[in-house]
Amino acid sequence: MKIFRMLGRSIRDAFKSVFRNFSLSIASISCITITLIIVALSILASFNVENFTKEIEKDMTIVVFLESNSDENTIRYVTNRIKNLSNVESYDFKDKATVKKEMQQESSIFNTIMEDWNNEDNPLKDTYQIKVKKIEDISKTAKTIEKIKGVSVVRYGAGMVDKMVQAFSSIEKVAYGVVIALVVVTVFLIINTIKLTIFSRKREISIMRLVGASNFTIKIPFIIEGMILGVIGSIIPICIITFGYLAFYQHFDGYLYSKLIELIQPEPFIYEVSLIIVGIGILVGMIGSASAVRKYLKV
Repeated sequence: MKIFRMLGRSIRDAFKSVFRNFSLSIASISCITITLIIVALSILASFNVENFTKEIEKDMTIVVFLESNSDENTIRYVTNRIKNLSNVESYDFKDKATVKKEMQQESSIFNTIMEDWNNEDNPLKDTYQIKVKKIEDISKTAKTIEKIKGVSVVRYGAGMVDKMVQAFSSIEKVAYGVVIALVVVTVFLIINTIKLTIFSRKREISIMRLVGASNFTIKIPFIIEGMILGVIGSIIPICIITFGYLAFYQHFDGYLYSKLIELIQPEPFIYEVSLIIVGIGILVGMIGSASAVRKYLKV
């Protein structure tokens, strides 16, 4: 029960301190707010880039054409080799008759040209459409498949795919790096801002230390105060990302420039990001306060 009473008293003292040192609290809150807005935007960007990459991975396929004279044994052999490749997630085999039928259904022109083709006249080739587990290794997988006996041609958009993957990977790493750097900068700024508040109360801390108050008893109100500042400082960033991202998503109809680049749906995405922002705000506020008060615990 004693710890609950102490915790309740610490929470009360923390709220009092926020309002008693209102101007310094505003400075801390402003610092947290501005930085968290940038952090929130970076998180939105990095998560969407990650989503773009995953969507590309889903749609990216290796198309394999077999040689024209392929028989059942060749198809069985190639299928087993493809199936045993570590980077192959799934594959779909279509014989040339199926390819012909699908092309006829897609276009009346193709249908007119192909309707008189019998199996012997059909110049199309048996094909595989292969999805890979790791898009970064798609080039290596394609080259391995190309060496399989019975395979005629392998296509996957070489060059363009590699450049696109590298670009998205670089953007994703930069975005995550910016988020981490901003969090570190936020902690540093909060520490220095809260130090100003605690500096004005160093006499109070010294007296509490001299009369026997433990470090824990002294630190708790300041840590809770930092947590309160973090929560208040995260309110505006949350409002901006919630309403801003929703408006952005609706304006572009869920796509950025083309349907290839699909934005993450607002719900529950904006709520998840909001929780992350609140968590970061609370964490940096608590760390900032704890670090700032530690200096004055030595008498």
